[in-house]
Amino acid sequence: MRSNYTKGSLDESNAGDDPLRLFQRWFDKAVAAKLLEPNAVTLSTVDAATMQPSSRVVLLKGFDESGFTFYTNYAGRKARELAATPKAAMNVLWLPLERQVRIEGTIAKVGAAETEAYFRSRPRASQIGAWASRQSAVVGSAAELSDREAELERRFEGRDVPLPDFWGGYRLRPTMIEFWQGKQSRLHDRIAFRAADAGAWTRERLAP
Repeated sequence: MRSNYTKGSLDESNAGDDPLRLFQRWFDKAVAAKLLEPNAVTLSTVDAATMQPSSRVVLLKGFDESGFTFYTNYAGRKARELAATPKAAMNVLWLPLERQVRIEGTIAKVGAAETEAYFRSRPRASQIGAWASRQSAVVGSAAELSDREAELERRFEGRDVPLPDFWGGYRLRPTMIEFWQGKQSRLHDRIAFRAADAGAWTRERLAP
């Protein structure tokens, strides 16, 4: 199985000096191309005790100069690992565009008001789901989850679903962002930006 990548190129002139602006352009292109879940990112964390890394796909819910934001259960495995080692990596793959982006950085929880605002924007079923799932815990059956969901729907019937105190957002503040554009002969373009002082970035080209 082999594909010959021919859809684009990336050089210093079109990469610019600001990786967040470049990410915005690439993200907008992925949305315009109607890719399935263009905001899906692979998030990697590490268990501090065993040094075992783990990865899973989460949905990116925002990004700006302060970082890349996602939401999750604060009691699940990823949250426990982030509490012990507040560093993480993200990987975004837009395969139809022959592009990927790697992001590394430090992690912090977002503020309560920001989490509350995002939770209010979610569909009611997703709000109930946040309460129903004890993320990463063993469950006896799918029926057990369905029963818990039904019980919560009854509990919150006729009123707003409150924000769980065990659920909220994280923001990855990037220290490195690398852009990859597939090229012919596997001589892919890789341009990495590394955080410097006072919000500046250094840029370098990497061998494929």
